[in-house]
Amino acid sequence: MENENQKPQPEDVLAIKAQLVEEQKANATFKEAMEQRDAKLAALETALSEAKQGSEASAADLAAVKEARDQAVARYLTMVKALNPAVPENMIVGGTIEEIDLSIERGKAMVASVKKAMEAEASAAKVPAGAPTRGAISLEGMSSKEKIAYGIQQKGGVVA
Repeated sequence: MENENQKPQPEDVLAIKAQLVEEQKANATFKEAMEQRDAKLAALETALSEAKQGSEASAADLAAVKEARDQAVARYLTMVKALNPAVPENMIVGGTIEEIDLSIERGKAMVASVKKAMEAEASAAKVPAGAPTRGAISLEGMSSKEKIAYGIQQKGGVVA
């Protein structure tokens, strides 16, 4: 407390000094905690920046891989169409190799079914191959005049 002259007492000065030392320690501890927090924050910001760069690089790599895959599938589709001329091209479709393979199997099954149906239809309407054998014209039942005309025609003559 203060005395009459407004001078602090020695015990008051000691208490104030002790309080000041405590506050200085608390301030130093606070400053150290803030510095640690700032260091951690800077490390996290660096890690975040690196992660973003890694993510962007991964996205670019993924886009390149997808483009390469699409090109490979397109080349596979072209090759499959060329190797399967019996299957109509519009039946061979797909965005992946598995889809293309499945469409080929379906197309081959359809071609086999159509071929089988056509063979069954062809065997039902069997037509002998080649022209029928030619035999001599029967002269029976022809009149004498017809027989003479036929003979002249065979020699290359003209019948009037």
